[in-house]
Parts: sequence; structure tokens; C-alpha cells
Amino acid sequence: MFTIGAFARLGLVSVRMLRHYDAVGLLRPAHVDAATGYRSYEADQLATLNRIIALKDLGFTLEQVGTILSERVSVEELHGMLRLRRAELAARIAADSAALTQVELRLRTIEREGRMHTDEIVTKRLAAVRVAELTGIAQSYGPQHIGPVIQPLYQELMGRFEAAGTTPVGHAIAYYEDSPDGIVVHAAVPVNAAPGGGHPFAVVDLPAVEAATAIHRGPMDNVLGTLDALARWIEENGYRTVGLHREVYLDTTAADQSDWVTEIQEPIVPA
Repeated sequence: MFTIGAFARLGLVSVRMLRHYDAVGLLRPAHVDAATGYRSYEADQLATLNRIIALKDLGFTLEQVGTILSERVSVEELHGMLRLRRAELAARIAADSAALTQVELRLRTIEREGRMHTDEIVTKRLAAVRVAELTGIAQSYGPQHIGPVIQPLYQELMGRFEAAGTTPVGHAIAYYEDSPDGIVVHAAVPVNAAPGGGHPFAVVDLPAVEAATAIHRGPMDNVLGTLDALARWIEENGYRTVGLHREVYLDTTAADQSDWVTEIQEPIVPA
């Protein structure tokens, strides 16, 4: 038998928690001294305590924990529930980490407002180009939403190129459209292919446009500063945007994404 203090240490919980579990009927002491009221526990009760803590960490209420314990959930079932909860927590951590990264990038952009270099922003005439593409839907324009959509699209597109014996003839181009369901993400690559059906991908002609272009160096996760500088340049030089925003991936082969080079293209007309 163990005192409540010793049992708490062995179970890695607090004495206060054990008293609460006793009060709600989840884990009664093996023995209570009639004269002093001191609680004592047996080693076998650690198994019940472990189940209570595990189920509580899964998000169940103490009332639900009591019901599950009374139904004697097997070790295998408990393991399955814990694995599911672990996957949910991992996904939440990844989402929170991505959100924190975007907050930090926006703060840096705010700190540098009005002081960003625009010497690499130029206007150019973009020639019409025929592309092969696949599309998907993203929740927003945020990199944390675009990345998980566009990366699998390009992987799938390259696989279809190989199967069809098609060869790209230029740098990959991404462009985007608003839709009632979210953002339509177009993962495209220039090709010499006849329009129409018969391909394992869509063949689309992008029109010639006048565009303000900026070179972005580094991962697309931190593109916000480049977009801010581009927006300021467009407004200050008497233009307005028209048409579809494009990204041309000039060099994204390096393992270190800080070495990536992307051209941001905003179609423009005089304001």
C-alpha cells in the first residue's frame, strides 16, 4: 500500500488531482483510515490512473472517462484512440507553427514598410504562352494554404508529362483565380502541344500582357515583403493591376530554399 503522496509521485500527478478523482468516483483509494481519513492506494491502481490521464488528454470529459472505464476499454482500443489523438495534435502543432511563421513575416513586413528596395521592379511585355496545367482549390492566397495544394499538383503534372512523353519548354508558371469555393490554383508549365483534348492535362493559352515584375529571392513563405514593394511601386507609378497574378519559378532546384529565385508578375494598365 502507498500513501496518497507516494502514489501521486509514482503516477506523476498531484495529490489534489487524486483527491478530486476520489470525489467524483473515478479512482477510489484502496483503503481509507477510519480514524485519520488518510487514503492509501495499491500498485495495481496505477493502471487505472494511467487510463484516466490518457483519456483526459484525448479530450474526454471526466464523466465520459468514467463511462469508458466502466465499459473496460481494451489496451488495443486505448492505443488506437491515443494514436488518433497524437495525429490530431501533430496536425494542430503544424498548423499553429505555420500560422506563427506568417505572423512573424507580417510583423517584419510592417517593420520595413516604406523602406523596401524596388530597384528590381521593371515593366515588361509578357509574350503569349501555351501551358499544360492541373488545378486545385486553396482556402486563401496565404502560403500556408497555397503550398500544400500546388506542390502535389506539380508532382502529379510531372508524372503525367513522363507518361505522355511530353517535355516542358520553359520555367514553371503558377497563376491564380478567385472562385466561390476559394482560390483556383493553376500549376502550369510551358509546352509545345496541340490544344484540345487527348492530353492527361489541360492545355491553355495565357495571353500576352504588360506586367510589373519583381524578383523574389528565397522561399515563397516569405514573399509578403516582395508583394508589398511591388504593390507600392504599381501605385506610385500610376498603374493598376488587371488580369491574373503569375509566379514564374526561375530557379527552385536548390535544396536550400533561401537560394530559390521566383519572378512575380502583376499584369498592369495605366491607372
